[in-house]
Amino acid sequence: MSEIVKYEKQGATAIITLNRPDSMNAFTSELRTALLEALQQARSDNSVRVVILTGVGRCFSAGADLNDKIDRPVTEILLQEYRPVQEAIASIPKPVIAAVPGSAAGIGLSVALQCDLLIMADNAFLLSPFSTISLVPDGGLTWLLVRQLGYRRAFQLSVEAERIPAERCVVLGLANRTAPAEQLQSAALEWARVLEKRAPLSLAATKKAMRFAADNDWRGSYELEAELQGKLLGSDDNREGIAAFFGKRVPEFKGK
Repeated sequence: MSEIVKYEKQGATAIITLNRPDSMNAFTSELRTALLEALQQARSDNSVRVVILTGVGRCFSAGADLNDKIDRPVTEILLQEYRPVQEAIASIPKPVIAAVPGSAAGIGLSVALQCDLLIMADNAFLLSPFSTISLVPDGGLTWLLVRQLGYRRAFQLSVEAERIPAERCVVLGLANRTAPAEQLQSAALEWARVLEKRAPLSLAATKKAMRFAADNDWRGSYELEAELQGKLLGSDDNREGIAAFFGKRVPEFKGK
């Protein structure tokens, strides 16, 4: 694993940390590659049930590194380097928690919002700064913001490049919760510990169904739910959950 992305496990949680603090964890080609490798490692490790994605220092990520040499069309970079990272977060059958210290801006915001859950330091903010340098929100940010905020609010926050403080992010639905800055990482890990105890197959199926629902109609979503339910009903974990319910005890899920 590259030094610019740290990968560690605590219990059943993989913690992936962007580690370019001197550059505010801004994305370079090397960082994009290393992050994708870390996500793939978490996906392939069956002992990992939850993933936390965060950044070292005073920032989650400031976005693309403007000092990074661009030696090919930016369209290729977005499609061939950034999109695989976004798709890896969206498709990994495990909850991904973004823990945002300081700020997430530009395509760093896109990566944070792609995660399933988001917790922010109480002094952090989110920022779509593209209009200040005559660019368009990218990394899927237009899709993410419009679906999470609605068109008018998404457009306003983007073209005005407004810094959105943590508490307002919670109100708007961009973040789930906040934590004191000095307790952000421990709060994210505590949240992950709760999710570790949930049925892994159920979490994976729920993520798949809800991601699908964001892009499809009611009928298609209904049919996918029925298909997934058919696979889960009668599984070992399903039987364990029912037995624990009637036995008035905490279930022990195995992911089977």
